[in-house]
Amino acid sequence: MSSMCNEKGYTFIWIMFVVAFAGIALAGAGQVWKTEARREKEKELLFVGEQFRLAIGSYYENSPGAKRYPDSLEKLLLDNRFPTATRHLRKIFHDPMTGVAEWGLISRPGVGITGVHSLSAHKPLKKANFHERYKSFAEADSYREWKFIYLPGEAGGGASQPQAQPQNQTNSPFDQKQPAQPQADQQQQTQPGSSMFPASPDPSGENDSLFRRREPPREGVNPG
Repeated sequence: MSSMCNEKGYTFIWIMFVVAFAGIALAGAGQVWKTEARREKEKELLFVGEQFRLAIGSYYENSPGAKRYPDSLEKLLLDNRFPTATRHLRKIFHDPMTGVAEWGLISRPGVGITGVHSLSAHKPLKKANFHERYKSFAEADSYREWKFIYLPGEAGGGASQPQAQPQNQTNSPFDQKQPAQPQADQQQQTQPGSSMFPASPDPSGENDSLFRRREPPREGVNPG
C-alpha cells in the first residue's frame, strides 16, 4: 500500500515538473513572438513615416507659385491648389505603434506641417542600421523621437509625383517607328551596326548575285 502511495507521489511530482517546464517554454516562445511582432511594427513605422515625408515634400516642391507646406494632413489627400485635385498621399495611415490614425505633427507657425512622429512613448528595440537620414533614431528613448521631417530641396521630395517621359522615348525597339524616307537617303543614313536586326537584301539589285538562285536550263535550249 505504501509503495503505491509513493508511486502516485512520484507521478504527481513528475506531472508538476512537466507542467512547469511547458509553462516556461510557452512564456519564452510568447516573448520571442512579441519581440518579433514589435520589430515588424518598427519596420512598418519607418515605411509609413517615409511616405508622409515624401508626401509633404511633394506638396511643398510642387506648389504653384510660392512654395508652402500643408496646414493639415488632409491636404495631402486632396490638394485643391490645382485646376484638377491632386493627391500626394493615398490615405492617412495608422500609426503601427498605437494602432490609430493619429500622429504627432511637427509644424512651424506661419509655415505649416513639416513632418510627423509617432505618439507612442515606448522605447524602440531597433538601435542601429538606420538610413543616413534617420541616423539620430539610434539614440531615441521613445518612438516620439522618430521624427519624419521634410527639408526644402531634400532628395526624394517629389518622388510621389509621376515623371513625364519624353514623347520620343520608347520602351522596346519593336515600338520604335521611323518616318518614311526616300530609298537613297535611307541607304546613306544607315550605318553599320545601327540596327539590332541583320540587314535585308539590297533592293537595288547590285548585290543580288548573293541571293539570286540560278534556274536550271530549259529543255532543248542551249544554255550557252
